[in-house]
Amino acid sequence: MFENKALGSLDDFFLEYGKRREQGIYFYRINGYNQNIRDFLVRYYGEARKTGVVIEGKIPNPDEKNLAYYEEIMGMQFQLSMGFLLSSLQKWLPRMREVQRKNVADSIYDTLSGMRAEGKNDNMLRNAYIKFMCWLYYKFERVVNQLGDSRIPKILYEGSISNYELKFLCILSGAGCDIILLQYQGDGGYCALDRDSRFSRKLELPGMGEFPREFCIKTLRKEIEERENAERLYGKLPKLRNCTNAWIEGKGLEDVLKPVQARGRDEKCIYNCFLRIEGVEDKLTYANELYRFQQEIAGAGRNLVIVESELMPPSNEEIGSIKRKQCVDVNQLIASLMVNIILASDMELQGILRKAFTDVVLEEAGKLEGNLNRLTNRTIHLLCWLKRFQDALFKNWESPRVACFVYLGGCRNENETLFLRYLSRLPVDVLILVPDLNRKCCLQADNLYELHYSESLQIKIFPRERADLQLSTAAYHAERELDTIMYQDTGMYRNQQYQIGVSATLKSIYEEIAILWDEELKYRPNFSVTDNVVTMPVIFAKVSGIKGGLTEPYWVSIKKLMTPDTLVIRGAPFIRPEDPNPVRVHAAGFLKNGKLQREKIKSHPCYTYGVLRGEIQEHILDKLQFILDQKMIKGIYENGTEYTAIATVLNMNKEIQRMLQKFDFTKKNPKVVYINTSDTAISLEDGILTTFLHLVGFDIVFYVPTGYQCAERYLRSDSLEEHQIGEYLYDLVIPDFETICENPRRSWREKIFKRGD
Repeated sequence: MFENKALGSLDDFFLEYGKRREQGIYFYRINGYNQNIRDFLVRYYGEARKTGVVIEGKIPNPDEKNLAYYEEIMGMQFQLSMGFLLSSLQKWLPRMREVQRKNVADSIYDTLSGMRAEGKNDNMLRNAYIKFMCWLYYKFERVVNQLGDSRIPKILYEGSISNYELKFLCILSGAGCDIILLQYQGDGGYCALDRDSRFSRKLELPGMGEFPREFCIKTLRKEIEERENAERLYGKLPKLRNCTNAWIEGKGLEDVLKPVQARGRDEKCIYNCFLRIEGVEDKLTYANELYRFQQEIAGAGRNLVIVESELMPPSNEEIGSIKRKQCVDVNQLIASLMVNIILASDMELQGILRKAFTDVVLEEAGKLEGNLNRLTNRTIHLLCWLKRFQDALFKNWESPRVACFVYLGGCRNENETLFLRYLSRLPVDVLILVPDLNRKCCLQADNLYELHYSESLQIKIFPRERADLQLSTAAYHAERELDTIMYQDTGMYRNQQYQIGVSATLKSIYEEIAILWDEELKYRPNFSVTDNVVTMPVIFAKVSGIKGGLTEPYWVSIKKLMTPDTLVIRGAPFIRPEDPNPVRVHAAGFLKNGKLQREKIKSHPCYTYGVLRGEIQEHILDKLQFILDQKMIKGIYENGTEYTAIATVLNMNKEIQRMLQKFDFTKKNPKVVYINTSDTAISLEDGILTTFLHLVGFDIVFYVPTGYQCAERYLRSDSLEEHQIGEYLYDLVIPDFETICENPRRSWREKIFKRGD
């Protein structure tokens, strides 16, 4: 019989019998987990599939058909003797060689003798013997036929083992099998059967912890199958492999500048780095260091790509150029999309690109838990960006050259992180610079090396030329730091501090309009700043009727709203459909697939907003796009109203443009008071304009004494709040507000009883 020996290392399991330090087999229990154990189990599982048996759950007991067949062939006789066991095995398992039969018979005899010593009677021994014989025939025949070979059969058992299963595995162990018991619940159940660990040994390694909740042979098998499928997808593997970051010294830009020849000597390795630097070491010299860095990269003849702020999403044309088919699983997806990676000039580089593609897509598929649509979208983004930068990165490539990809600002979404993780597996140094500590890069990767500095610096343009180089004094940076202390989370705000604003309709009672009207936005209820986006509580209301039918106080209340930042519209319509509009004839060309063609708009001669602040221009276009996306005006994408909306918003008069130019999202906002006393309805263009101005942050109040419909007739939502304050009056003449006194003389009764007003 074979003896159970102690391991020197887990690799001993895979040694042939004659090369083992001590001649014997290994029977071990694994109750804990670490990465080394995981790697070992992957390999051991593969061996067990080839030369042994994998047991998930329990060894099934013989059923009635199994027992009937056994009785038909062997009868029900039993003797605990070597002669009986040898003759029975020869008849039951005739393909076994003599030495194999002898080892199995010895091991069965030893196990049954042990059971007799425990007090088991002959009938119990006979039942155990028949169970063991059925298990050998129906489950383990291919194992016993390999016993005694130099390559030792492997058994992998998962779960809590029973008494008879343990005795049977002891038979196989004694006959020459390696055995692993995989016990997720610990050793308690086993020790109840083998208190002194006479039959197997407990594996103890440094750093072992609990098994992950999802870990089992089934998930392990799935991973192995996916890996094998991936290997079939790779085709011919490239000769070169990545050596990422192993050679760097933690010197940041200096590591990236290090010549490839000085990084390592293994000709089969690509010595690249994957590095993120957050913050800056010295504000005064940082811009100059970046300029010098790109100069040295260029001077070394290395291909260089620099991306600032964001990776522009693929255009419709780029997405349309990606060849793909309908797929039902990730392997089909990879095979379908890999044909887009073509480098006919260098098959080795093409192999590197394709293998890296397969690796990252399989990795991403695991994160997305089978969401094939989302995986497809991310993968198409990756391929579009690869096509966009491929020539710049790999022009005239030859080993061991390494290009350099610099991303200033850091990743903003998962599409970008996937692309950079992909680049890190290629002959490319990937450098992510996040000098502004207020901006976070969402990239997470096991092979990413990080450096952190405490100083923060806003820099939006990578200084490629001397003209781009912007140097700052110590006093300048001190002032910026003081700004940060004063204007961050303090309730105080610097002029034009924020560039993105979102309006929110402030629901109020009628009397509150006059109170809130001239108040700065930051003091209004529900004002907030989150992630540099300002939520602006604004008024968007309609006042119908006149309180008590008294016109004099009505006009006075309107005059009180006429601040220097208020546009007063006297009568409808403000914009007539027939009014000249130079944008109207070009509006159709400014919209494609529901998206504004911003660059085309900005470069067109009819675009008059180019003099405005850049962030205000973007604010205008953002809100116009929002109107179109949300179909806020009736008729958008139904009867061409979308083109009217574009023409109206892009043709606002100079007074409104100037109000927008000086608009600060945290301070007093611009206003519109629209008075309509007649039966004439406001125009569609008026409805579009007031809706747009509401979205950009204007306070807007319609005074309609008739109660007739105004902007709401064009709106799809009920965002316009209506206040019914009194009886309807018609055909009123709008007075000259210059002649109206805001504080008319009060009666003696008012003076006495309303002294505190």
